[in-house]
Amino acid sequence: QKKKLLEELGENRLPYMTPADADFNQLWKTKYSKLIFRKSDTVPVELHQMVQEGFLTLRKHNCFFQDLVRIKGKDFLTPVSRILIGNPGCTYKYLNTRLFTVPWPTEGYDIKYCSPQIHDACKALIRLNEYLHVEAVKALQGQNLSETKEIKDTTVTDKQQNFATSLTEKGSVSEDQSSSCVPADDCISLKHRTSYNVTLLNYMDPLQMLYLKQEPYFGMGSMAVSWHHDENLVERSTVAVYSYSCEGSAMEAINEQKPEGRDPAVWHVGLKVAWDIETPGLAIPLHQGDFYLMLDDLNMTHQHCVLAGFSPRFSSTHRVADCSRGTLEYIFGQCELALQNLQTDSESKTLSLKSLETAVVKQVEEIHNEVEFEWLRQFWFQGKRYLKCTDWWLKPMAKLEEFWRKMEIMTSLVLSEVRKEEQIKEQRNETISCFLLVLTERQKLRKEWTVR
Repeated sequence: QKKKLLEELGENRLPYMTPADADFNQLWKTKYSKLIFRKSDTVPVELHQMVQEGFLTLRKHNCFFQDLVRIKGKDFLTPVSRILIGNPGCTYKYLNTRLFTVPWPTEGYDIKYCSPQIHDACKALIRLNEYLHVEAVKALQGQNLSETKEIKDTTVTDKQQNFATSLTEKGSVSEDQSSSCVPADDCISLKHRTSYNVTLLNYMDPLQMLYLKQEPYFGMGSMAVSWHHDENLVERSTVAVYSYSCEGSAMEAINEQKPEGRDPAVWHVGLKVAWDIETPGLAIPLHQGDFYLMLDDLNMTHQHCVLAGFSPRFSSTHRVADCSRGTLEYIFGQCELALQNLQTDSESKTLSLKSLETAVVKQVEEIHNEVEFEWLRQFWFQGKRYLKCTDWWLKPMAKLEEFWRKMEIMTSLVLSEVRKEEQIKEQRNETISCFLLVLTERQKLRKEWTVR
């Protein structure tokens, strides 16, 4: 699609607008209305202070890392350095790389941080997470109300009242909003689509980068992050981004002529309608402490990029990661399911398989692959870096390795069984052919991971 679009453009560039353009607000309202932007002065000063100190602490402790990601079978180091913070046991996968959360302080979990400052930084980010969750609910309610236009004065159900109260207690919903008519199901849906379970933190100093890609469609200048949709998210969930550019020395030191369009010294978020060459793009400046929300399906219908300024910048990007296959709870459940097919003789203590049914063997071997390639190799491939913050993941990883060892034994047991001559030929052939597919995949992935 990208190649086709660039061929269609040739030497031309698509138009885009910044707040300096007369029609900017009209374009935003008609084509980008699900992007909500808030200036830094709308955020409590104390929260700014906590979060910005947290960023600097994590940077000081060398907790930001470039990720080795895989695109079309090739590995690339990301220009931006990152760290994932969020619910204990949660992971977030992008571009074939699984990141494991540094857990933020959570009741009921024993989390030992490498220093009290790292604990405070993680605590600041959970505070920001709660604040952005409330802001996102308000923004979505606002959108729903403006879409319906006519609001009937109906009684608020207990469920709605409880939901509104829980938000008001956090000091973020005004009286008129908390009593507005939002159906109970919508309340639950809004909460589900804004309950961020992770934040992916980013850091980049553009002046330390030897090369940054140029934005290809609009001529917007240097990009820190290319055009993309955020992946691995709950459908129609909101993404919230808090931006902190260390404005000052670098901005003053470089005194370039401002070209037409966006100011290259200032960081911007760029937006465009996905694969469309009719609608002008947007470039919105990001100053210290600003934040924006991508509501509802905006992340699916539009693409966004981050345009580099001159100063170093941190951002905290809060997401509702789709954790259906990405939590410790899930993968431990899978392991337990697989190990149900392993039995130990009470006297001789020898291990054997309960069933050699093709479906059972296939399921166990697929879980075996999932544990090895989606978890153990993903973790150890770049997992030691997490030890700069906490050793929280070491115990669950040791437990997963134990499960994996048992599954290796189960693979050997299947091989032993299919070698036995008393096996019925048809059943044996069926088992071998399904088993061979999974083993071939395992061999291929082991080679790939060795190269990585």
